[in-house]
Amino acid sequence: MMEPEKKLGFGFMRMPLTDPGDQTAIDMTQLEKMVDCFLDRGFTYCDTAWMYHNFMSEEAVGKAVVDRYPRNAFTVATKMPDMMLHSAEEPAQIYAQQKKKLHVDYFDYYLIHDMNNVNYEKAKKFGAIDFLRQKRESGEIRCLGFSCHDTPEYLDRVLTENPFFEFVQLQINYLDWESAGIQSHKCYDVCVKHGKKVIVMEPVKGGTLADPPEDVKQMLKQAQPDWSPASWAIRFAASLPEVMVVLSGMSTIEQMEENTSFMEHFKPLTPGENELLLKAAEMIRRMVAIPCTGCRYCVEASHCPKGILIPNYFALYNTRKMMHRLDFSPEVEYYGNYVNQGYGRASACISCRSCEKVCPQHIHISEWMPKVAEELEN
Repeated sequence: MMEPEKKLGFGFMRMPLTDPGDQTAIDMTQLEKMVDCFLDRGFTYCDTAWMYHNFMSEEAVGKAVVDRYPRNAFTVATKMPDMMLHSAEEPAQIYAQQKKKLHVDYFDYYLIHDMNNVNYEKAKKFGAIDFLRQKRESGEIRCLGFSCHDTPEYLDRVLTENPFFEFVQLQINYLDWESAGIQSHKCYDVCVKHGKKVIVMEPVKGGTLADPPEDVKQMLKQAQPDWSPASWAIRFAASLPEVMVVLSGMSTIEQMEENTSFMEHFKPLTPGENELLLKAAEMIRRMVAIPCTGCRYCVEASHCPKGILIPNYFALYNTRKMMHRLDFSPEVEYYGNYVNQGYGRASACISCRSCEKVCPQHIHISEWMPKVAEELEN
């Protein structure tokens, strides 16, 4: 499997806009400057998808990248929107439209988009996996993978059933690394176990880790005065051995210049720097609304009669509350995945308080459940 020489990827998901209220109003002049900076500094991985920017992202990549540079100067990755499929004819139809919008004869990387436990069944039902596997075998797709916001157990199942996938795109950042809700570390370990390379999405947590609490900022600044909080976050993901690309959804030329400057000659974090970030994650978590430590006594010792996955839901709630950007919040999706697997909804809580009797943190769990439900179910 081919791997980019440099680990930073350009995510065409949050492009500059001439009208902040219109996702289709892409500022092509600024975008072209950003593309020029990206490619001129030796980076190549350009990531887009069918529905980004109200279905305009692929077309923008076609104009700003493909039409302006020789085909060997960049690589293109896009995705099959399995969550939007309704018939067996659609995978081929969408794929053909993507080639036209991107102005390409082949895809360097192609992913099945967000293949969670519901979308996986749709991808199989409507033949998307078989169709794309044929394109991979014919050479029209050079590398085939999928993105995933789901549990490590589910991810292990998909890779076991489909060993031909070559890479997986995961949400990884230092705040989610040991999160009970998102379980980035465990998902990464599943990929390592199956010998799959990893592409990282959301390394800065939708902007949250670009502006962490002041205590965290000062601690990081003391360690490396010239590094921004965002650069720490990107470096964390890029330092993982099996990560081949870290995507950054850059929306300004300033962000592009900063990220390419420190990733142009990237060096992995030292063990000490890595430990500092894990300490930063703990500091951030201590500032969150619900002081849950994820001990899981509430689900393992009390056997919640409604099967509510309390610590996982608390982790998702806390993370969502910390997000500075709520226009893209995968926590709601992770919650839906748990419910689809048969776990009880937060709104199903009957306030029996069995969980509270075994909670070492003395959290009033039954009082939090309606708030969790309001945040994650609505």
